[in-house]
Amino acid sequence: MDGNCPARQLKVSLADANAIVSQEELAREAIKHALKALRKRHLLEEVAHAPAYIALSRPIIFQGSEWKEKAENLELELQQCYKAQSRLSEQLVVEVAESRASKAALEEKETAFTDLQKELAQTRDECSQLKVDLEEKIKALELVVSENHSLRKQLEEMIVKAKNAEAENKILVDRWMLQKMQDAERLNEANALYEEMVDRLKASGLEKLAQQQVDGVVRQSEDGAECFVESTVPAACKRKITAHEGGCASIMFEYNSSKLISGGQDRSIKMWDTNTGSLIRTLYGCLGSVLDLSLTHDNRSVIAASSSNNLYVWDANSGRVRHTLTGHIDKVCAVDVSKISSRHVVSAAYDRTIKVWDLQKGYCTSTIVFHSNCNALCFSTDGMTICSGHVDGNLRLWDIHTGKLLSEVAAHSLAITSICLSKNGNVVLTSGRDNLHNLFDMRSLEVCSTLRATGNRVASNWSRSCMSPDDNYVAAGSADGSVYIWSISKADIVSTLKEHTSSVLCCSWSGLGKPLATADKNGIMYTWA
Repeated sequence: MDGNCPARQLKVSLADANAIVSQEELAREAIKHALKALRKRHLLEEVAHAPAYIALSRPIIFQGSEWKEKAENLELELQQCYKAQSRLSEQLVVEVAESRASKAALEEKETAFTDLQKELAQTRDECSQLKVDLEEKIKALELVVSENHSLRKQLEEMIVKAKNAEAENKILVDRWMLQKMQDAERLNEANALYEEMVDRLKASGLEKLAQQQVDGVVRQSEDGAECFVESTVPAACKRKITAHEGGCASIMFEYNSSKLISGGQDRSIKMWDTNTGSLIRTLYGCLGSVLDLSLTHDNRSVIAASSSNNLYVWDANSGRVRHTLTGHIDKVCAVDVSKISSRHVVSAAYDRTIKVWDLQKGYCTSTIVFHSNCNALCFSTDGMTICSGHVDGNLRLWDIHTGKLLSEVAAHSLAITSICLSKNGNVVLTSGRDNLHNLFDMRSLEVCSTLRATGNRVASNWSRSCMSPDDNYVAAGSADGSVYIWSISKADIVSTLKEHTSSVLCCSWSGLGKPLATADKNGIMYTWA
């Protein structure tokens, strides 16, 4: 609307201009006719009126030129108006096209808006449906939760009932097991009593066979005398055996055999044939250094005391571990088996305890606690008494059943390192760090004899000495590598054996009378004959 207003005004001004021009033309023509008439009529007066004519014609001419200029200006304005009109028309065309495009876009948007409204309506419907479903699910969940709570309460009640039933069942099982154990104990006690009676009968027979004459020879008229012969004084090295790495702390012969058993710091137990020096079998399973060895009187089981705080029991024939006896809380340094039964074992450890074990049951039956650690121990011949040698230098006797101290004696000024019982069980040999070897009467604990030697120095707290099977000689190792042999009757040295290059830790005499075996800190064993 605003763009068309200048054009209309331009058209009105042009019409006015044309009307003015036509009036001027008519006026001119009238003036011309009037001039001709005046010229004709007043030809004479023309000269007179020339100045007036000139004066009259000058304004008209001047006014016509002004009108002409105005017309030209109006034409120029008209042209400019046409140009503006053309530009406006082009703009109008562009705006129309843009309007159409906007209209099309608007229609598309309206269509999309309609579609979105439809989708929104559909989504609202779905949302309302989902709300309905959610409400149903919530109701179902609440129902399930309530059922769960009720089930939990029932489960807790059932658990309480089950625990009560389990406790009652455990009590019944414990009662049943206790009854079974009591029955088994009664049966084992009956069997043990029977075995002890049989073993005592056998031991009494062997004790009679072991009664020796003054010269140490068994009476040949007695049955079984061929198992006991006169011991000979060893004078020369028979065989050298490299047995263990890191030292050999314990050796012993099988009963009435030349087979030798050794235990060392390499955690192994080895069985040797001393006639040939060959290795028969190696027993594995020990988790610490072997500090002491013992053997049942039937040669079927080997027991080792270990620095791993445990005792290990092997089957000598199969080489398998039968038991691992646990209960000590420090290294076990001594072990022995009853002379009349293969069932009872006694051990000593550096936890200040002495424990009695039942090999049939595989556990400790009693414990003796004392203020001084025990370095060595052994059973009496009747299996009723335990002899123990302690760090405080005292020799003590204990009742195996009650664990009571029967008697004690100050045997050495320093720690006792070894205890060895004679064949007849009447004399016990003790060795100490005071470098003395004492023989005590088992019945009175009086000193029968004291053995000493210049240069003889006990090497460690667990240096083991031994007596010959005929109870005539004592053998003990020294820290300088020497082995000293004393005659008990003479209380003097009868032989000194020198082959070891390090401290001798243990000695063992074969029950056949020979050979004597010794072992040192380097793990080397020698047999002497």
